[in-house]
Amino acid sequence: MSVFTNAWSRISGAFLIAAVSVAVAQPVAAQDSALPDYVIEQFGAPPAIPSGPLSKELQDAVKTAFVDSFVQSAWGPDQEEALTTVVASNDPRLAWIISDWLRFVNGREFNAQLTDVASALLGKEFSHQNSWGVVTDHLMAWDIPAPPDYLDVKRVIFTNIVPGWERIFVEGDIDWRLVSWGGVPIDDRPYDRTNERCNCIPAADNPAVSTADEATWLEDDDIVFGVEVNGEYRAYPRRIMEVREMVNDTLGGRDLGIPYCTLCGSAQAYFTDQLPEGVQRPILRTSGLLIRSNKVMFDLTTYSVFDTFLGKAVTGPLAERGIELEQASVITTSWGSWKAAHPETTVLVEALALGRDFDFRNGRDANGPIFPVGDVDPRLPVHEDIIGIVTASGTPVAFQRSAAFLALSAGDEIRFENVQLKLDAGGIKAVDEAGNDLGSHQAFWFAWSQFHPTTELWSQ
Repeated sequence: MSVFTNAWSRISGAFLIAAVSVAVAQPVAAQDSALPDYVIEQFGAPPAIPSGPLSKELQDAVKTAFVDSFVQSAWGPDQEEALTTVVASNDPRLAWIISDWLRFVNGREFNAQLTDVASALLGKEFSHQNSWGVVTDHLMAWDIPAPPDYLDVKRVIFTNIVPGWERIFVEGDIDWRLVSWGGVPIDDRPYDRTNERCNCIPAADNPAVSTADEATWLEDDDIVFGVEVNGEYRAYPRRIMEVREMVNDTLGGRDLGIPYCTLCGSAQAYFTDQLPEGVQRPILRTSGLLIRSNKVMFDLTTYSVFDTFLGKAVTGPLAERGIELEQASVITTSWGSWKAAHPETTVLVEALALGRDFDFRNGRDANGPIFPVGDVDPRLPVHEDIIGIVTASGTPVAFQRSAAFLALSAGDEIRFENVQLKLDAGGIKAVDEAGNDLGSHQAFWFAWSQFHPTTELWSQ
């Protein structure tokens, strides 16, 4: 499917710019002293980075090359000259704008030329193959600062490509450098339009459910995400969640928003009720955007953006109210184990899968993240499954699932501060000393460690 606007199609077909020679940025200040050794080993030393505002000439060049070309749907000698000025600046910060353009370019020649511009700004020659991902990984790993007024430029680029993001790209507690396009449009359908077709990843609102006995379409070894609230149990089959990626549901008398990020191997359950006075229930939707290969979700009512992994509102009215959603535990297990342990469970009905049966976990993502994530903490493989939880003291801790499962199966206790792990229906959950749910979930190591960079890693 294509979401390129007619304006972009006209621009991309007209891009003919002069070849840009690779130039290494002149040293300004040492940048690699704070980076871990493994980053330098994998990505090399970062370029020197200037500080302060852009010169008036450079500001005008950025506007001409990266803003006016979109607004005017044209590319000509003025843009070519402006791009030459950008390259001559040797300012690595401007490579973030090149990265944003590379994400959307569909012409081989212009892609190659933009890649050469990134090479010039970052002082490292990049291959033209998958250059967007490689360039962006370097920018993330090196933690290159954004140029001044970066969001203003990025907003023009993104909102001219995919309609519906105008209310998404606003100031807030979000690192806009790390936001990229996930390849799909925003799901901005009205609430409870589960059956309404869309050119998006369609959330399921108030999904239909059946009893376990009625769910004959599920095999015992099919993966499900199990949730319990106030003694009520429900299974969310991975087959459905890979199609929907977001469910707004009610279970045990509580409202829930349940995002599933196929890229992070992470299903989470957030309570979306019992919020401060005057705050309506957030209706969670998929924006079509990513941060470090993790889906960016937003509230349909206020267009407040949430950090999907942390449940914290980072823009909009809900961020202004300081909304951070409480989590319920999600147990990743097999259908056979879940229904044996909880025969009273309900389960989403097969029709919600829309006739599709994906298995990204063992297919598309098998060789590592397919979107840029920058550097990854090397203590575990990127796609190692972990059980993650934040302790009462605020310390994030990850438990390697395979090791924890073996230890618990052998009768060992696993504790960390106030957290105790226990087996439940073939999966693992975290509870406190009194057995109360602490809101744990399973995820890939790369995702947990990037959204919790100070995380502890449990070891036996």
